[in-house]
Amino acid sequence: MKSSQLKQLQRLYHQRIQGDLITTPEFSQRLAAISTEINQPVCAYLNRRGQVIRVGVGTPRQTQIPPLELPRYGAERLSGIRCIATQLKPEPPNEAALTAMALQRLDALVMLNITGSGFQRRGGGATGYVKEAYLAHLRPQESRTAMASQFVNKLPDTPDNKEPHSNLSSPNWSVSAPMSVEVLTQQDFTDFVEGLEAEFQREFVAREVDSDRDRVLIVGVMTDNITPQQFQDTLAELERLVDTAGGEVIQMMRQKRSRTHPQTLVGEGKVQEIALSAQTLGANLVVFDRDLSPAQIRNLEGQIGVRVVDRTEVILDIFAQRAQSRAGKLQVELAQLEYMLPRLTGRGQAMSRLGGGIGTRGPGETKLETERRAIGRRIARLQQEVDQLQAHRERLRNRRQHQEVPSIAIVGYTNAGKSTLLNALTNAEVYTADQLFATLDPTTRRLVIPHALSSETQEILMTDTVGFIHELPASLMDAFRATLEEVTEADALLHLVDLSHPAWLSHVRSVREILAQMPVTPGPALVVFNKIDQVDSDALALAREEFPLAVFISASRRLGLETLRQRLGQLIQYAVDPQ
Repeated sequence: MKSSQLKQLQRLYHQRIQGDLITTPEFSQRLAAISTEINQPVCAYLNRRGQVIRVGVGTPRQTQIPPLELPRYGAERLSGIRCIATQLKPEPPNEAALTAMALQRLDALVMLNITGSGFQRRGGGATGYVKEAYLAHLRPQESRTAMASQFVNKLPDTPDNKEPHSNLSSPNWSVSAPMSVEVLTQQDFTDFVEGLEAEFQREFVAREVDSDRDRVLIVGVMTDNITPQQFQDTLAELERLVDTAGGEVIQMMRQKRSRTHPQTLVGEGKVQEIALSAQTLGANLVVFDRDLSPAQIRNLEGQIGVRVVDRTEVILDIFAQRAQSRAGKLQVELAQLEYMLPRLTGRGQAMSRLGGGIGTRGPGETKLETERRAIGRRIARLQQEVDQLQAHRERLRNRRQHQEVPSIAIVGYTNAGKSTLLNALTNAEVYTADQLFATLDPTTRRLVIPHALSSETQEILMTDTVGFIHELPASLMDAFRATLEEVTEADALLHLVDLSHPAWLSHVRSVREILAQMPVTPGPALVVFNKIDQVDSDALALAREEFPLAVFISASRRLGLETLRQRLGQLIQYAVDPQ
């Protein structure tokens, strides 16, 4: 661009419009003249005091303000900014421009259609003039009638003032019919915006009364390496995880791709769709079904404008809520820090400032490096405490082995009913709930079972362990190694399966994959199907066909427990003497 053209754009910042006017004929004509001369659309962003705060060459989509630079008022308010834009083609605002308006929560978007056959400028050359204007604005979800055309209905009754353009209106926005700039400037824009925000406020208050939990939007990405059924099971499980963590899932979005996008996991168009849905529905959290890199989190939050987390962070949050004992809290903190350490770079510019203390002046070290070093020291201390916890558990196990008391660890997918079974067998009074990861801390109780080779009884130790989950995060595997050693050091395993879950066969495979990753090969396992009172005969027949040696019980109703005790006696005998 020429220096003279840049100066014309810069002079727009000195313009000021009366607060109750959306624009003026003079300001609109000036935008049209500049746009015609450079042969490009121009956008001017004004605050509610009528001051120009941003000028951009391009469409509203190309010049939109990044979400992180916009005022963070929430779903009950607009941003306090309006956009006056020019376009060289005489057409209504397109969906890209309207989407940009919604993403920025603009007070309004005015599209000025200009034509180049205008008057002659003093220096020569034709300049354009405004042929017609369109007005677009957001509207609340619950107010789709009167508010949609409130602005236009208050305008004077002239031939230029027609009904709203119904083809462009949607649940998210409303677009007027074309009108002249003179007609557009006769409305009190302050009253209109205040009335619109009052509608948003009422909708927001009603929504907050219904729920005080995080409003979550779940995003799933289906790639070529997973089947549609696996994808559906993963999303259903993620929805349970969000609910367990205390969130409310308001929408679930899906995208099918051959492979994930390296920068945002999903495509650019889907990111815009997610951002628009988050703004429209008032979501304050977006959860992805895949692990996100620090760069992906930073890119997504910058474009969507709300907090973005992945599946692992949701699981860590649940673990932080569920940990009760000192050992459990210790392991959860270690897992969270190991997850956080490589993601510090995604926390914004605040982590890149230089330190200001003695020894950090000059080039110094950045705040990011200071934080990373502090977390590294904390991780080292926690790992030492986990090592001490491992040593303590090892002494307890050695004492039990010295007393020649065999042990069985209950393993299984989360929410399979492990704690309920331990309570039913031993009256342990462990906390139980129909939630994922209801208990984290291992609990060991004595159980009397029949001896496999005689009519006598014998004592064994039953240990309830932390539940497994598909693709258990590596940070949890490492942090909970002291707890998971209860599995590898037990004489035998009781693999509990929730038969009422539609994906029980996938759960069996996931648990076996996790057990195969253990540093020490676990002992023999007895497969036990739980919740048989909640399934039909076809599911029972399929399970018996797949696992003919399994035991079928209902821990909550105490069905099949005697048979289970007898099979446990046989399992212990085989574990102690395989011959």
